[in-house]
Amino acid sequence: MLGASVALTASAPWWGPPALSGLTYFRVQRVQITGIRYASASDIYAKLEVDTSSSVWQGVEAMEARVEELPQIANAEIDRDLPATLVVNVTEKQPVALVATAAGMLPLDSAGMPLAIDPARSDTDLPILLTRDTTLVRLLATLRGSDPGIFARISEARRIGKDQLLFVMPPVRIRAMQDVTAARFADILPVEADLARRQVRLVELDLRFRDQVIARVE
Repeated sequence: MLGASVALTASAPWWGPPALSGLTYFRVQRVQITGIRYASASDIYAKLEVDTSSSVWQGVEAMEARVEELPQIANAEIDRDLPATLVVNVTEKQPVALVATAAGMLPLDSAGMPLAIDPARSDTDLPILLTRDTTLVRLLATLRGSDPGIFARISEARRIGKDQLLFVMPPVRIRAMQDVTAARFADILPVEADLARRQVRLVELDLRFRDQVIARVE
């Protein structure tokens, strides 16, 4: 009889879930949370507001909205693994930089907003900013997505003067204008490779001039 009910659910979804929600067979016995690295699983579970008296067939939209209220969560989607499991798939807001504050290092997301992450307890090897500069944060976020290798090399980024930026990529410094694009950073790679072949010690690369990479060496 139960098998017939499940089969009918697929052909008549407008009445199947409400009818099945009253069966103890479909009571929530397990919640599986995927996609978390920094967020708290217990905080996500609390937002679901479910227990063993809840049915997996209850509407998930309200639960998804509540999970997305958490400052660390960008998106939440909930699936059912019948008969008794809810699978919560979350996408976190990723930290892209750490800004120095009086209280210590504060992680920022791609919009420059603070994240509730403790750098001392998490693996947050990120560029350090002296101030909360949204231009720098957005550039770093784009660079992280387009060229994670270069992004991983940046230990510090700061504004110098009104419209210039400085990136520290030990042992090299990169100078650029504030309108520099993430794609422009790829221009430094062949220059670095050429100087390395010639065993020249590179100190600084300058991207401030259009279509040029100026190298300063020792």
